[in-house]
Parts: sequence; structure tokens; C-alpha cells
Amino acid sequence: MATAQEMVEFYTTAEQRVLAGQRVRHGDRDLTLADLEQIRAGRREWQARVDAEARRGRAGWANADFGGCT
Repeated sequence: MATAQEMVEFYTTAEQRVLAGQRVRHGDRDLTLADLEQIRAGRREWQARVDAEARRGRAGWANADFGGCT
């Protein structure tokens, strides 16, 4: 199975090819100019997964208890 980053790269390449007027085939999926929005939606979905993986394991904020300070 492809990683999320590999899927972002796939969708980015597909988007570039469609914008250049080419058809893109990946497995059983055939993407053409008419599917540009589908390609962009897929890229956004996979980019969100990449971003979530990057955030996993690191907190966006931390708690500190200063109640014992005088």
C-alpha cells in the first residue's frame, strides 16, 4: 500500500498531467481533464493525511502548573 506522501505525489503528478492535457491511468482509475476537480479533491484529502501524520506524536500545546510558585 502506498504511503500518504506517495499518494500526494501521485495526485500532484496527475493534476500536472491533466493541466498539460494528458490522461492519467493509475490501476483501475482513469483520470482525464473532466476529472480535474476529483484529482484536486484527492490531493487535498491525502495532503490532510500527510499533515495529520506529521502532527501525530507532537502536542500543539502543553499544560504547566504554576500553583506551587510563590
